[in-house]
Amino acid sequence: MDRKLDWCVSDGLTDYTESVRAMEERVARIRAGEAPELVWLVEHPPLYTAGTSSRAEDLLDQARFPVHRTGRGGQYTYHGPGQRVAYVMLDLEQRGRDVRRYVNGLEEWLIQALAQFGVLGERRDGRVGIWVRRGTREDKIAAVGVRVRRWVTYHGISLNVNPDLTHYDGIVPCGVREHGVTSLADLGIEATMKDVDAALEATFEAVFKGPFVPS
Repeated sequence: MDRKLDWCVSDGLTDYTESVRAMEERVARIRAGEAPELVWLVEHPPLYTAGTSSRAEDLLDQARFPVHRTGRGGQYTYHGPGQRVAYVMLDLEQRGRDVRRYVNGLEEWLIQALAQFGVLGERRDGRVGIWVRRGTREDKIAAVGVRVRRWVTYHGISLNVNPDLTHYDGIVPCGVREHGVTSLADLGIEATMKDVDAALEATFEAVFKGPFVPS
């Protein structure tokens, strides 16, 4: 697959509303053939997002952090410092009009990136995202939520590196009450955000088969 794909990492905390605006602008430019595909890595200030399937009863503390309604699929999730969010803008018109295959690719990308740290990430039927076994329980370490506009993807994935996991207490993450959340730090892995970025970069092309241009 001979195409350019920009790879961008933003320093500091990125405003969520501004990130959505920037994604929508880039998606339009990709669709028009005016810009290459993009993977954009960010961190956000503490906030909750509500996907298209979110339920009111899953927002347990609406005053805790700002709540952003979003067009991505899924339910409630948390974003905040110590969590790497990857916004992925790919042209499925050129890659194949298969959203399920694309979501599977995002999950495989996370699984391969986690393997760089010796973590076995796993899929679960009926539960979107990536899970790790913790003895007799399972905890979620990464979430997936996507939107597609005219066959260009946006939103993407989030991977818990070292966030404050108590911030999840204000929601039922992704509508799953029977399981918890974890992070690399919670698993005893001392990985920096740069370490995680390097793992994501190293494993992306193997899954999506597209060259990228760091920026």
